[in-house]
Amino acid sequence: MLILSLDTTTRAGSAAVLRDGDVLAVLDGDASRTHGERLPGELDRVLQVAGVSLHDLDLLAVASGPGAFTGLRIGLAAMQGVAMATGRPVIGVSALEALALSAFERLQVPSARVGSWMDAARGEVFAALHDVGRTAGAADAADVPARVIALTEPVVGTPDWVWSSWSALRVPRMALTGDGAVRYADTPGAGADVMPPLPLAPAIGRLALWRARGGGAHPPHQLQPLYVRRPDAERR
Repeated sequence: MLILSLDTTTRAGSAAVLRDGDVLAVLDGDASRTHGERLPGELDRVLQVAGVSLHDLDLLAVASGPGAFTGLRIGLAAMQGVAMATGRPVIGVSALEALALSAFERLQVPSARVGSWMDAARGEVFAALHDVGRTAGAADAADVPARVIALTEPVVGTPDWVWSSWSALRVPRMALTGDGAVRYADTPGAGADVMPPLPLAPAIGRLALWRARGGGAHPPHQLQPLYVRRPDAERR
């Protein structure tokens, strides 16, 4: 299955092309330019690097949130447009879940508890806590689904508040990842190993692949954003 995946929930963002669980090409975005300036050009470039065309694709995947409202909406709209132009199904994936999977894939352990913190500005983070693992003997198989279990709902709040709210769920050593984890690395103290995030598009593509195999792909009009925080226009 050939997959095009996109993340616009982070400032730089990323795009990737995967064949099943293997990455053919990945492009880390230019954080000095807005997503509106870069799309759909970045999608064209990653397809060129992978040596495939839009009509070769079987599945589309996009980060559905949380993240900055404008960037999130641009990414969703771009992939909805590609889905309508090609007739391909599309799957929305939580950026927090993709962060957890990306960190787990680097830990080289059978299972891990991973906290995802995305910088939400205003001194806050978007956050969720997951248990991630694989079945015995499948630790290195990219096409074998990882078990990604949400222990908390996505929230937005100060790092201190989030860390305290996880007190009953923390384990002696756990991983904490995302640009929010890097920015507020002093918050967890000795209770977590902070892992800088990698481009999310590959993890988004793998999560979408596993869900598509379970019948989770949808037409573009069913794609829904995960905001967590209400847009500023609604807060006034």
